[in-house]
Amino acid sequence: MRVKLICVGKTNFDYIEKGCLIYQDRLKHFTSFEMLFVQDIRNTKKMPVNEVKRKEGIAILKSLDKADKLCLLDEKGSSYTSEGFAGFIEKQVNFGVKQLVFVIGGAFGFSEEVYQRADFKLSLSKMTFSHQIIRVIFLEQLYRAFTIIKGIPYHNQ
Repeated sequence: MRVKLICVGKTNFDYIEKGCLIYQDRLKHFTSFEMLFVQDIRNTKKMPVNEVKRKEGIAILKSLDKADKLCLLDEKGSSYTSEGFAGFIEKQVNFGVKQLVFVIGGAFGFSEEVYQRADFKLSLSKMTFSHQIIRVIFLEQLYRAFTIIKGIPYHNQ
């Protein structure tokens, strides 16, 4: 199974980029992984929030293939333990999913069209994180999930 992470906008912080690169390098031992960035919308201060989400949503949806299973990182999504998330990943593999796509939206979340296309929603915490820092947190959890699935000592039980 291939895994893709779509993020709205690039980061301006070196430490986030470095953290992402560490986990991307580790993930290549378990799966074909791709991290894709769609351009965030500029000059949004005078733009209605729904319009920002709509424009970002168009870019997200253009990045998907019809057969992709789409999982949004969303505060209203299902919450898992690390073992539970590993089980979710393993289930997708067992169901024969070719590509599982996770999306980290922009600062305002997702458009209704993106929600309608989603197969799953995942919440990493009840806390709110910036859409930039969550990239590293998610990639670490994805790596942890694969080590749990493969029985590699990384996750302490």
